[in-house]
Order: sequence, then structure tokens, then C-alpha cells
Amino acid sequence: MRRFLPTTLPVWVLMIVIAGLLFTQVASLVIIYHDRSSSDEVIDLYRLNERAFWLAKLMYSVDSEERKKISAGLTNSTLAVNLASAPIVTANNTSSETLSELEDIIAARLSKFDVIDARIRLDPAASPSPALSDVVSTEPDANDVEDDFAVFAQDLIEADRYTVSIQFKDGQWLNFSTPVTPPGPILTARSLPVYGLVALCVIFVSMWAIRKLTAPYRLLEEAVTRLRDDFKHPPLPENGGKEYASAARAVNQMQTRLLEYVEDREYLAAALAHDLRTPITRMRLRLEQLRKSPVRDAFGSDIASIETTVQSVIDLAQMQITEEELERLEFWSMVESIADDYPAATIEAPAGDRARLICLARPTALRRCIKNLLENAINYGKNARLTVSTAGDMITLEIADDGPGIPEAKMESVFRPFVRLEHSRSRDTGGSGLGLTIARGLARKMGGDVSISNRPSGGLVARLSIRKAMR
Repeated sequence: MRRFLPTTLPVWVLMIVIAGLLFTQVASLVIIYHDRSSSDEVIDLYRLNERAFWLAKLMYSVDSEERKKISAGLTNSTLAVNLASAPIVTANNTSSETLSELEDIIAARLSKFDVIDARIRLDPAASPSPALSDVVSTEPDANDVEDDFAVFAQDLIEADRYTVSIQFKDGQWLNFSTPVTPPGPILTARSLPVYGLVALCVIFVSMWAIRKLTAPYRLLEEAVTRLRDDFKHPPLPENGGKEYASAARAVNQMQTRLLEYVEDREYLAAALAHDLRTPITRMRLRLEQLRKSPVRDAFGSDIASIETTVQSVIDLAQMQITEEELERLEFWSMVESIADDYPAATIEAPAGDRARLICLARPTALRRCIKNLLENAINYGKNARLTVSTAGDMITLEIADDGPGIPEAKMESVFRPFVRLEHSRSRDTGGSGLGLTIARGLARKMGGDVSISNRPSGGLVARLSIRKAMR
């Protein structure tokens, strides 16, 4: 169930807005329906009272025979009237307090017309009268007004009816019935598009507002992600909402402290490595004064290894401390010039126009990154095959070798400083364990990345991805 739930704040907020909109709409329709029903009931009771008054007034001054003629002429699609010696409503209403009060009101109001009793009953819909059936049937070419009349007449047929019995002093009962006003539909073919349009407008406005509100937080997320690769990225703007400003201020402070910590560490490492150069130089000078022997050669090899490590530490520190400007570079030309210096490297020309391979990078950093990857392939795989390709807005350089490869579980660990895999890479080839670390760090500072994977046929392939320059 959890996998179907949204995972981002904007989608959650949008879902809450839509749910709130639906709840509000349904609640509004229910309230409107009940309010309309209450208003219709008041109108029906008022109309019933008025009809009873005018019928009693009309029948009061005429004799019994004349009353029958009048009642026959009054019957229509919404009113059925008859005179009888017995009431249709056999007893006063006791189930509804409202109708009971209305009986008293009608009896008291019509007492001046010799009315001595009034009874009201609410009956369910009965079979339609002929008059109503005539109203419902319309011609095929009827206009909109006639169609509306037909629909309303059909609703009257299917509606409940008030039946009223009024007794005069002479014992005659006036019985009439009138339909209850049918509740109109809340949603119709005309109103439904309006509701849908309003709902869509609210949703689109909500989406726009949510996007505007969450834009600073997306910027905050991107900035925090960039801290992984570049501590020197420009700080976040601290304007905007109070919550965002506080979060941006905290991120900026964290970035400043991390940068100070890294710079202090790199300055210390560079200083120590630099100070080691003097005693290493003395050791090499004294070594030259010794006679040639296996011990002298082994000692010289150890000093060379120490010099390589010291130089790598200095390079790593300079990578963090120094900052080059980004430039538009011909990527293919740089790769070709670097590969020419290594006889064990072969390069495959890319398909298409080489001049289009323009990247946005730091020249020294990119050159160092490519050289580290190339030397790594040659040192551990004896040879290197270079291939350049493009995909989207990225240029990819693949450097494949024929070495023993690296266990899948240790693919990421080789990018850590001073990590060397003794079982997968021969230690006799030298190296300080900083080549891949420096290469990935330089690439990520330029908006690219470095990754490695084992080849199915054996060996390793390193991939350098760098962003194309915008035209």
C-alpha cells in the first residue's frame, strides 16, 4: 500500500488540496440540498394554506350543487378537488407537529367561512391523473420550455401529495390534494460543467501556488546535494519565507564550517607533505653515494614510492584549495593530446563531427582527471583503449583495460583516499591509492562524474562523464 502513496511534499499538498476541495464541494451540495428542501416545505405549506383559504371562501356563499360544479371546474394538473359527505383524511394528523399546527391555523383562519374542522395528511405518490399525463406527453418537435414543463410535470407525478379535508357547518366535506414541490437535482447537465470548470481552476491554481511555494525548498535540496561534490558552491539566498530563510541560513553556516574544516585539513596535509620533501631529497642524495647493490635498489624504490605518495597528497590538497575558472574546451583534442604521450593507449575516433565535442570544464583539472584514469588503466591493465561518445548533454570517455578487474562489492571503496586492493590489483605497479579519488573529485567539481565497472570479457572500464557546453 505504501508504494502507491506519494513521496514528495508538493504531491502530498496537492492531494490534500484536492481532498479538501472534494469534501467542501460535497458538504456544500448537502447543505444546499437540505436548505432547498426546507425552503420548499415552507413554500408548500404556505401554498396549501392559501389554497384552503380561497377554496373555502369560494364555496362558502354557494349551495351544495353549485359547490360540486365549481369543484369539477377547479381540478387541474396540480389540484384535485371534490365534495363529499365523508372526509378523505379520516383523522387529524398526530405524526407531524408541523402539519398538526397547520391544521389548527387553517381551522381558526377559516372559521369565518363556517369551517369547523381541517385535516391534513401527507400521502406517497399515487398513479398519475389523466390531467397530469396530458402535460407529460409532448410533441417530438417540442422546444426547450415545453421539455422543461414535461420534466417538471413528470416530477410532480412522482412526488408526494398533501391531502386536505375541510368540514363546513352543514356537514359537507371539501377534499383536495396538491403535490409537494419535487426537490430539484443539485447537479444537472448545465451545472455539472460549471462545477468541473471551477474545480479544475482551483486545482491548476493550487498546482501553480504549490510549485511557487516549494521552489525554494527544491533549491535547498539541490544545494545540499551539491555540497557532496563542491563545498565552494555559492551560498543560498536567505530571502523568502521565514522557514526557508532559517533553513537556508543553517545550510550556509554548515557549508562554511565544512569548508573551513576541509581547508584546514588539506593545508595541514599539504604542509606535512611539503616538509617531507627536504628529508626525502637528503635521503636520495645519500643513496647516490652508496655502491650499487640490491639493498640500494630496494631502498631507492621505497624512496620513489614515498615521493609518489607525497606528491599525490599535495595534488589532493591543491584540488580542494585551488579553484580554476570554467572554460569551453575541445574535449576530443585534449583526449587525443594526452593519449599521444602513452604508447600503450589506443584511441577510437568518435562518430560524427569532432568539433562538436565542446565541454565546459577547468583545463588543468580535466587534464589531470583524464591522465589519472589513463595511467590507472595502463598500470594495472597493461594497455588502455579510449572511446568517446555523447548522450544528451553529456560527453562520455570510456577507458577499458585488460586487467584482473575489481570485485563488485569493492567498486565504490576504491574511490576512497589511500585505498588499494591488494588482491585485485598488483601492488608492484606502484601508486598511492589517490588516483581515482582525485579523478572523481575533479570531475564532480565540474558537474561530471567518474564510475567504473567490470567488462563481461574481462578487465575494467572507467567512464568519465562531463557536461557539454551550451551553444
